[in-house]
Amino acid sequence: MFYAIVALDHPGTLAKRLEARPAHLARLNALKDEGRLKLAGPFPAIDSPTPGEAGFQGSMIVAEFESLDAAKTWADADPYVAAGVYRDVAVRPFLAVLP
Repeated sequence: MFYAIVALDHPGTLAKRLEARPAHLARLNALKDEGRLKLAGPFPAIDSPTPGEAGFQGSMIVAEFESLDAAKTWADADPYVAAGVYRDVAVRPFLAVLP
């Protein structure tokens, strides 16, 4: 089943986010290589695809996991969590209807 992981950043953590980004992307690429990643990306802090110094407000990942517990365990181990970027992480079952 798919699960949506929606994480919100602490304010002022752009530098921490950028530092942890390679490890974060490595985990996402592993899901992609396994055929389990539906989509992933950040929420820009401003209405722009390149927010610059404004940074980001959080992230969303939709991926396939064995269970809700497995999705939560995976989300809890994210490098952005360890780096103190995320202030809140919600994991919910997700049904892909369209497209």
